[in-house]
Amino acid sequence: MSFDLLQTLSFASPWMLAGLLLLPALWWLLRVLPPAPRRLAFPALRLLMGLQTDQKTPNSAPWWLVLLRLAAAAAVILALAHPLLNPSKTLPGSGPVILVVDDDWASAGGWDARMDYLIGLTEEADRADKAVYLVTTTSEDGTPPQDRGVLRANQAKAVLQSLEPKAWEGDRMAALRVAQGWQFEGSANVFWASNGLAGENYEGFATGLQRIGSLTVLEPGVTDGPVAVSAPEKGGADLRFQVRRAFSDADERIALIARAVDGRALAREEVTFAPGELDAEAVFTLPVALRNELARVETELPRGAAAVSLIDERWRDRPVGLIDESALDTVPALLSEAYYVRRALEPLGQLSFGPLGILFKTEQAVIVAPDSTKLTDQDRGMLTDWIEEGGVLVRFAGPRLAQDIDDSLTPVRLRRGGRVLGGAMLWTEPLKLGPFSQTSPFADLTPPEDVVVTRQVLAEPSLDLDTKTWARLQDGTPLITAAQRGQGWVVLIHTTANADWSTLALSGTFVEILERLIDLSKGITATVETADVLLPPDRILDGFGRLSDPSVTVTPLSGEDLASAAPNAKNPPGFYGTKELRRAYNLADKVWEFEAPETYPPGVAPKQYEAAATIDLKPFLLTAAMVLLLIDGLVTLLLRGFVNPMQRPQAGGAAALLILAVLVAAPDRASAQSREQAIIDSLDGTVLAYVKTGDAEVDKTSQAGLYGLALVLNRRTAVEASNPVGVDINRDELAFYPLLYWPITPNQQPLTAATVDRLNEFMASGGTILFDTRDQATGGVGGNQTRNLRQLARGLDIPTMEQVGPEHVLTKSFYLMQDFPGRWTGSPVWVEAGGAVSNDSVSRVIVGGNDWAAAWAVDDLGQPLYAVVPGGDRQREMAYRFGVNVVMYTLTGNYKADQVHIPAILERLGQ
Repeated sequence: MSFDLLQTLSFASPWMLAGLLLLPALWWLLRVLPPAPRRLAFPALRLLMGLQTDQKTPNSAPWWLVLLRLAAAAAVILALAHPLLNPSKTLPGSGPVILVVDDDWASAGGWDARMDYLIGLTEEADRADKAVYLVTTTSEDGTPPQDRGVLRANQAKAVLQSLEPKAWEGDRMAALRVAQGWQFEGSANVFWASNGLAGENYEGFATGLQRIGSLTVLEPGVTDGPVAVSAPEKGGADLRFQVRRAFSDADERIALIARAVDGRALAREEVTFAPGELDAEAVFTLPVALRNELARVETELPRGAAAVSLIDERWRDRPVGLIDESALDTVPALLSEAYYVRRALEPLGQLSFGPLGILFKTEQAVIVAPDSTKLTDQDRGMLTDWIEEGGVLVRFAGPRLAQDIDDSLTPVRLRRGGRVLGGAMLWTEPLKLGPFSQTSPFADLTPPEDVVVTRQVLAEPSLDLDTKTWARLQDGTPLITAAQRGQGWVVLIHTTANADWSTLALSGTFVEILERLIDLSKGITATVETADVLLPPDRILDGFGRLSDPSVTVTPLSGEDLASAAPNAKNPPGFYGTKELRRAYNLADKVWEFEAPETYPPGVAPKQYEAAATIDLKPFLLTAAMVLLLIDGLVTLLLRGFVNPMQRPQAGGAAALLILAVLVAAPDRASAQSREQAIIDSLDGTVLAYVKTGDAEVDKTSQAGLYGLALVLNRRTAVEASNPVGVDINRDELAFYPLLYWPITPNQQPLTAATVDRLNEFMASGGTILFDTRDQATGGVGGNQTRNLRQLARGLDIPTMEQVGPEHVLTKSFYLMQDFPGRWTGSPVWVEAGGAVSNDSVSRVIVGGNDWAAAWAVDDLGQPLYAVVPGGDRQREMAYRFGVNVVMYTLTGNYKADQVHIPAILERLGQ
């Protein structure tokens, strides 16, 4: 084991080890210790009594003190020799270090690991006193790669730290031409930070780099390789996405997240690749309402711009055709079925009407057929083919269909004649609507109380009638039935579209039902006329696949380029257009045929961005030498009599002891604050506390998050916030903290009875707990973390909860706001219901799932630690404002509540 350790040890300045030869001479010199002076009282009698006849003079220092001094000297010499543990041995030769970096769309996966490796090379070049040349394969403005010339190691490191992947393809051959123009002496070490793809003229590029110097090709691992997600294949409620990867030599699982426009996670699916497989399919089955909110599908871990599939209105264009032959009817237009359907459908989108033959001259997603429609055999044939291909036919029953029960375009078999409810000669009364089926598109609708049905066409009983029924009357008879045929649907509403048989057409529910039925369709892909349409940039993707506002250098995109041109610096992928005409410009469609190299040029053996971390032992040795010298100084003071343990120390000795104690204790104070010190600090200012979960990463994020929030509070408010404190809810005193931030983790342990009592006492005495389920990124409320919270909260005195309303104090305690985003957005925030609040009008519990601590978290330099999705810096600012509002709401109690109600109070006083 010790031999292996020596093999991993090297010295940057080995000639300094010659100083170890001086240690024997130091041994001889350090043994000399001057006699320690003695202090005697002056009175003669005391002087005579204290005299001794034998004079003793020490002539050497104790052996252990000499050994201590030699150890300090050896530590200094070794530190000056600059020892390195696990040193990289990748820079032989006398020439410079040349870094060629792929920074295009395919390099986003594992970007941090790639940059760490390259920065490590610049640090090694600095120790070896080598110059650095650096060139990237892309540029910010689309111009050819920049020739930065020769760089010092620290300059190259700064350039690497500023790099980010771009959302378009790079130009390797242009980068090669830059590298071939450099002039230098000696044999160069060339490192190609590859994205792992073959690309055009791969072998020619690698061979060209080999001619410059010794070539090392670096590639990402399987889990960091390029990934692309295609545009969806439309078909009913299922959306199918093709997923492609570059490396096929290992199995891999990739999770996809479907998100709404505001960043809310709508669904999560995983695809599995077996060894040898490059392609897989992800299928999202979403309710109609969620499918219409879908804005993008992306990999759970950022894998670049191609790993994001943007979805625009082309996937939701659903033109509706109304078979309207009312001009041939004798019924007044205001009483016709077509009139009611027109009024209901016009606000919902594109609507056309006329005979069926006219409607079929353009593409239709939905066709509505009132009972007054006369369908010929030819019409039924055209409709049948159209439904099989994905169309949705919505029919209304009435007198015509009640007699023609053999119509093939109905989802169920019908009874002849229909059913009459209510009337002067009948014992029955009109019926209201019953609850909607939970498996239907109307599951979220509430049956209106004012809608009654006086007549309907009945369905014949059958084994599958229940599964085909989406709406019923109160007595259970079907009112809306549906059946899927091929890729489309046939839907029958068993009453008329006007007010003859029911009051349904007079209600708002009628519009909502038709809206859900339109959403059921797969839609029609709209086309853009390319001749004279320029689409301005709206939101663009960066190299990591994040949406942001376009810069001034991004130009409008023509419809022709939208369909055929590859993204570039002037037109990166993203959304282009206006509110009326918005189109997605996806990168994956243009780079789909990517692949890893099958073979490598002779002499090239790629390796991954993984290396044993080089540990610089110099700081540790210098620290050890300083500690040894401090100990030596203290011992010398004791031996010389400046510090007498039996007497009061002299001023100099006391000062030395104090300095030594401070230096020795400082690391302990810097690394962890004791519970006693935390309590003392809490008396000097407001302390934001978080609950220790046992998960080191979560606790670290909580501490960094509350630290960032404390900085904002100190800058913007009168709150004097101290450093945050982690508390153990089972042992620590909670009375010092007005607010506890509690992140919920998957492995959260159940609370003991004693802990439940302590928490109830904390809340009863005015404390507030902010529960953060942190699950909005993977499904939001109802996910695993929410279930963990429900189990955890059993026994806690938590009253009825309600969502934060627009007039709640939390929306205006410091900032005016209605949304409360964190690292994610979309999760509702829950507080105590108005009638249950008792602690000075402050809710004892606040619950959400947006991962606020991650949005607040900053490092020691005040830089954010985590990306905020999808709103970026603006969303982070809103997260800080929410944090400020929560703290002010907790601290001010009913004062803020009274301020909110001042208008009502003044009005009352005026009366």
